[in-house]
Amino acid sequence: MVVLGVVSIPAFDAFLKSSDVDNGVQEFQIALRLAQSKSLASENEGQYGVYIDAGVLPHKYVIFKGASYAARNAAFDQSFWLSKTTEFSAISLGGGNEVVFNKLTGYATQSGSVSVRLKADTSKIKTVYIANSGVISFTAPGIITDTRVKDSRHIHFDYSRVIATGTETITLLFDNTVSQVIPISTNMSGGQINWTGIVSVGGVDQTVSVQTHRLNSPDTQFNIHRDGRLNNKSLKVTISGDSSGNLALYSADGLTTSFSSTYVSSFAWQ
Repeated sequence: MVVLGVVSIPAFDAFLKSSDVDNGVQEFQIALRLAQSKSLASENEGQYGVYIDAGVLPHKYVIFKGASYAARNAAFDQSFWLSKTTEFSAISLGGGNEVVFNKLTGYATQSGSVSVRLKADTSKIKTVYIANSGVISFTAPGIITDTRVKDSRHIHFDYSRVIATGTETITLLFDNTVSQVIPISTNMSGGQINWTGIVSVGGVDQTVSVQTHRLNSPDTQFNIHRDGRLNNKSLKVTISGDSSGNLALYSADGLTTSFSSTYVSSFAWQ
């Protein structure tokens, strides 16, 4: 019995510690899925993400409300800790420590991978992968050739002019006939512009989302969704403080986009 105890106790201890890795990475994946679900549901009219804090012991992660952890509403924070035997490692999220999910699509604004490993034996490690498409998995995505037919449904661009958020408005002009004016001051969330709406044009609903990923910091990055399945009218987007031209111009079929503002750069389909 003594011999059996000497052999079995270390093995059982190793098993428990290995379970800590499995449990930790599974609970982290659940937190990612929960943040994604909250975003898709626009819970409390916001989008959500997960932030990894590897600067505390034990390591923790936070489900937060906002376009970024820095601009979050801390009243909605939900914090979770890894076990003392494990830690985050190999955090590869485009140089940051957070993942934020889009309200309309559930897409991740940051993609990559995060690993949880055993402190006492770093060969015991499990990884969760986050794709831009919003897929969260324990399996590394393969190399896929992008064969999608793009229709400009997701556009990013940088904007160099400082926006007076208290007084300026954004205007959506559909089919050169119907206007939707968006006051920026009343469409802010987590320090970012955040508007999604449905506008009837000739009896046909058009669904558009206008958001920013950063705002006057020091420039602005706009994110506009005009899904080809939900829109069939041309669209021009302008901002009241910019007399140089439009932020974006869409053809009715979504296959042609352009801009004329001198402050717009890095205009690209995502």
